[in-house]
Amino acid sequence: MLTRLVLATLALALAGSSGSLAQDLPELKETPTLSRTHPDGLPPLAERIPADPLIVDLPEEGRDTGIPGGDIETLIGRAKDVRLINVWGYARLVGYTSELDLVPDILADVQVEDGASFTLFLREGHKWSDGTPFTSEDFRYYWEDVISNKELTPSGPPPFMLVNGTPPIFEVIDDTTVRYTWPEPNPQFLPTLAQSAPPFIYRPAHYLKQFHKAYGDPDAIQSAVEEEKVRNWAQLHNQQDEMYDATNPDLPSLQPWVPSKLGTDRRAIMIRNPFYHRIDSTGQQLPYVDRVVMNVSEGSLIAAKTQAGEVDLQARGLGFSDITVLKRGEESEGYKTRLWPIAKANQITIYPNLTLNDPVLRKLFRDVRFRRALSLAIDRDAINRVLFFGLAKPSNNAVLDASPLFKEEYQTVWAQFDLEQAGALLDEVGLTERRSDGVRILEDGRPLELIIETSGESSEEIDALELIKDTWAEIGVGMFIRPSQRDILRNRAFAGELQMLVWSGFDNGIPTPEMAPHQRVPLDTTFYVGPAWGAYVMSKGESGLQIDYEPVQKLYQAYQDWLLAEDGEAMAAKWHEILRIHAEEQLTIGTVAGVRQPVVVKDRLKNVPEKGVYGWDPGAQFGIYRMDEFFFDQSE
Repeated sequence: MLTRLVLATLALALAGSSGSLAQDLPELKETPTLSRTHPDGLPPLAERIPADPLIVDLPEEGRDTGIPGGDIETLIGRAKDVRLINVWGYARLVGYTSELDLVPDILADVQVEDGASFTLFLREGHKWSDGTPFTSEDFRYYWEDVISNKELTPSGPPPFMLVNGTPPIFEVIDDTTVRYTWPEPNPQFLPTLAQSAPPFIYRPAHYLKQFHKAYGDPDAIQSAVEEEKVRNWAQLHNQQDEMYDATNPDLPSLQPWVPSKLGTDRRAIMIRNPFYHRIDSTGQQLPYVDRVVMNVSEGSLIAAKTQAGEVDLQARGLGFSDITVLKRGEESEGYKTRLWPIAKANQITIYPNLTLNDPVLRKLFRDVRFRRALSLAIDRDAINRVLFFGLAKPSNNAVLDASPLFKEEYQTVWAQFDLEQAGALLDEVGLTERRSDGVRILEDGRPLELIIETSGESSEEIDALELIKDTWAEIGVGMFIRPSQRDILRNRAFAGELQMLVWSGFDNGIPTPEMAPHQRVPLDTTFYVGPAWGAYVMSKGESGLQIDYEPVQKLYQAYQDWLLAEDGEAMAAKWHEILRIHAEEQLTIGTVAGVRQPVVVKDRLKNVPEKGVYGWDPGAQFGIYRMDEFFFDQSE
């Protein structure tokens, strides 16, 4: 196991200052099925992998050494989901292990000085999937010719590349070394590189230069612009430069599987990258599996097709309600349904909009006693029992016990079912008058009937709201459920027209102190507690509303303090401050956490964990469990 990359140490040298990991290579073994994906021949393995490849000792990790070959068949609900191959493959400059340690992957080494200077060491001899050397030029091209080019990137560098609005000084040290230096610490830099959808701060310069006006042939570029029916060279370049989308089979990649031209728009075939940088301790190059075949299917049919044995590995498109159906097909189709806890902080969460235009409701929503009353009037045990067979855990929208930041009180404060206390709090607020049907009366004479909007994509959300509706009625609060669409919901929230939103909890339920707490603070309009506050911060005061609510002001300040924290202990302290505010203030109203995600695995497919956590960030769904190490038992 490589040494953990802990940002807060502020002085990191994982493997010596040279950036070279001295190691003895095992005797290399050529992949016997290589001709399946590359029939035209390739250089020998020794010439395809880096001089210092990343060597994984699978038996030491409790996994089996694999046998190359085979195709993983899986289903996706829409053609654009082919991008998941770059999530599941999870080759990152630095990436998380299943223990949430941040370690070098594509990089050989990283050195951090004062949390503000990051020196990245590439692997000598590392190549793109087309065999072209991967060098510091690919980082320079991204920084100078893509992200700093106003025609290609009008918005400039992404937020994680800015510290107080200031970009880094970028330096090319040599062919395999680059450095980024900010005037102050940038704790977001490395964790962002490890995300499920990474920023790709490098580009295959040798391929993209042909589309760039500073390097390419003008006549050839103009011809391509006309052929592709785009406006200009910049749009052409951006169309070809889609490192995440996985739709351009000509674009070189560093991922374990790359798009091929063999499939169709309904059946995408991803083939092994023969220049991939990882090998096992026996000298076999990863990935073990030759191809990942992604078949597009109607979302409503994914569970039935999975039960019928049409997939080797499936989680996407499956939900908790499918478990019973999936279990029926296990014996006849030779698969198992594993139940991984979902890594989201909460399964179903209500977000009151504290920047709502309605002045009466806005005043009410900003009274913490009202939010606490709503939380106390939710029977979370009933939701768990009725919807999740008791397999989840009643909880606030906090963090899961797998996180080092976990404290039980974050999950439980104001989350017990207590209608008497809830009613007393509403009386304290002044909502003492009632209609004949028991619904309380607002100060302007309107009935207290709340509209909770939902995307309509989850029957679980609707069912949970129906249960909550019944118990809220007992304390004199009415509820109307209004289905809508994602984009419409977000626009209405930003415009201040949406009262409350039901959505899943915070994506990252298993954070470490070094991970940015950005989703829990008002940084953009996805802060559904107050989208207008997020818009104000995002636009630097040009739109939205200045934060004018003390608990959220404290949240924002704690985040600013986290950015300047000098060590892991200080980072953890700021995280706890943020988590404590959320729990005490009930800024979001959670229901249950730890709901299980069905993960269907064919019996022949090995090295898929029996127990795992299913999450996006951190996790990349299968990514942190290294899908490139999955393999088929050929004996069966």
